[in-house]
Amino acid sequence: MREGKHNSATSMRLGRDIGIDLGTANTLVCRKGEVILNEPSVVAIRKDTKEILAVGSEAKAMIGRTPGDIVAVQPMLDGVIADYEVTEKMLNYFIKKCIRPSLFRPRLVVGIPRGATSVERRAVEEAAFKAGAREVYLIEEPMAAAIGAGIPVEEPTGHMVVDIGGGTTEIAVTSLGGIVAGRSIRVAGNAMDKAIILYLRRAYSIVVGERTAEEIKIKIGNAFPEEDEELEIRGRNLVTGLPVNLVVHTREIHEAISEPLSEIVRAVKVTLEETKPEVASDIFENGIILTGGGALIKNIDKLLKHETNLPVFVAEEPLFSVARGTALVLEHHQMLKNLKSRKSKNR
Repeated sequence: MREGKHNSATSMRLGRDIGIDLGTANTLVCRKGEVILNEPSVVAIRKDTKEILAVGSEAKAMIGRTPGDIVAVQPMLDGVIADYEVTEKMLNYFIKKCIRPSLFRPRLVVGIPRGATSVERRAVEEAAFKAGAREVYLIEEPMAAAIGAGIPVEEPTGHMVVDIGGGTTEIAVTSLGGIVAGRSIRVAGNAMDKAIILYLRRAYSIVVGERTAEEIKIKIGNAFPEEDEELEIRGRNLVTGLPVNLVVHTREIHEAISEPLSEIVRAVKVTLEETKPEVASDIFENGIILTGGGALIKNIDKLLKHETNLPVFVAEEPLFSVARGTALVLEHHQMLKNLKSRKSKNR
């Protein structure tokens, strides 16, 4: 009877453990391979009292539409914490939304950029503990993305993953459960949105918001255009100050986002150059796996294939790769043991 109760308690405790992809644009929470939360990393705050008015989707809907005393902020910048206090409250909200109150506090595995500093790593840990976690483990996003994309990272074979998120692009070559080469650049989806805003301002003297720029990128953005599409958008004329409609084309948006795309390609090439010949030959066979929201940009796989002469594949549901990877680590004893070991060494 006692053994049955013990197994039941253990099962309840493990069933509360979650993996978190704490991203610049979106926060995803995953449990046992299933994404249970996917909301924008946005918080609406009252300026004078610092009161939290809304979090996630509700807060994002307020961007650009709030009165003067309310501000919608993104507490994550380039994949790391820019506003510690707001991030803690946002994490707390998301965790409580996913887990009912109980004596059993959850274990958390959180994905962080490969280039995060020790200060940034501690900030993530502390925010997670204050949000109610019992144990917190950090995993580099490209490794989590590789695991979530189904790459056999523990095998003695080289695989390359390129995770294009909102704030950072994480590139890594994995083998034997570790990262043998890689880099993190702060150029990703948000940089493309800003490039679109700048292009429309220069070419047409029209100002659009971040949400419109993101919509343009998603609907007609193309990394390797083979056909031209068009989209009617609405913005504000800089000269008259009045709202106007404008039709934009794929070729224009490709021109707008060409520089951020070129930086991502350059980073992939440099990583390949730094990879040992034996591992590089594995990548030639296994190809490059694309994950993250940026992997959904049309023909980005064709662009990388054209530039590297390597096979390039987009992971299944690439937006969820990091979140699924963080959750899978919790179910894999050896992987979790490795994270615990690295955590001890860093202290």
